[in-house]
Amino acid sequence: MKKTILITGCSSGIGYETAHYLHDHGYEVFATARKEADVQRLKEEGLNALQLDVTDVDSIDRTLDRVLTETGGTLYALFNNAGYGQPGALEDVPSEALREQFETNVIGLHEMTRRIIPIMRRQGYGRIIQHSSILGLISLRFRGAYNASKYAIEGLCDTLRLELAETDIYVVTMNTGPIHSRFRDNATKKFLQYVDVEKSVFKKAYEAEVMERKEKKSENDPFTKEPIEVIEKVLLALEKERPAPRYYVTTATHLLGNLKRILPTAWLDKILLKV
Repeated sequence: MKKTILITGCSSGIGYETAHYLHDHGYEVFATARKEADVQRLKEEGLNALQLDVTDVDSIDRTLDRVLTETGGTLYALFNNAGYGQPGALEDVPSEALREQFETNVIGLHEMTRRIIPIMRRQGYGRIIQHSSILGLISLRFRGAYNASKYAIEGLCDTLRLELAETDIYVVTMNTGPIHSRFRDNATKKFLQYVDVEKSVFKKAYEAEVMERKEKKSENDPFTKEPIEVIEKVLLALEKERPAPRYYVTTATHLLGNLKRILPTAWLDKILLKV
């Protein structure tokens, strides 16, 4: 019997590549995206695609009803991948933008998770893969909203592992570093939507660190890896009898995650200001 997995945020990048990879390697994949145009494109590419907005409870209910109907009421795994980054210094990010960041990255993830757990409890097993980030372990300036959302995911994951410890439901945290995707392009759109660059004391820094970085697109950055690096860890989370509670993905995550553990905070801050 095929293992079934529901993946959120499959319009591009990691979600898109993971959905195709698992589909090609024998999984029954339910690939979801927020926009109907993306859903139709995924269907044309051969995936079982569904429209899902993780910030809309009704949309979540419709999607899960459809999935459970097709699987006979079971689901082996959930990959909570949907999310985006809201750049900008915290003093420049309005509360509306922070709230929107949390609605997708945290509340949406939480709502998907809490609705999946009863299904997995009934069937007696399951895997819940939560997509955090290196920025759930360390912080970078101008990434405060995203940092906060990923730190929140860390807290949710750590707690869920304890609450599900007596079950065969495994919660796995993915701390992913920089990956080639449309993530930076989408983040820049949110930056321009909410941050008034001209009035900010960080105007010059934004031009050098946010806008210029978008133009470079990290094509020559040795720390930016391909989505397959994430997929390999997702496979471990899905196929190991007892998956690790956490997987570091990319060299940057290993490096900065280890520095966080061994360095005094003041020393680490000096390094992070140069990243």
